[in-house]
Amino acid sequence: MTQKDQQFDEAELKLLKEALKRTYKERFEVATMLYKVQQTLNKATIFHKPFFLTK
Repeated sequence: MTQKDQQFDEAELKLLKEALKRTYKERFEVATMLYKVQQTLNKATIFHKPFFLTK
C-alpha cells in the first residue's frame, strides 16, 4: 500500500469515527438538509439567455 493510500484510509477512518459521535438528531438534521437540497436541484431548470452587446 502506498503512503498516499494509507493517508486516505486514515482520513476516512477519522471521518467515520467523528460521524459516529454525532447524535441521531444531528444525523437526521443533516440528512434532511441534504435531501431538501437534492430536491431543489432536481426541480431546477437552467435557462440560457443569449448575450447581446448594446452600445
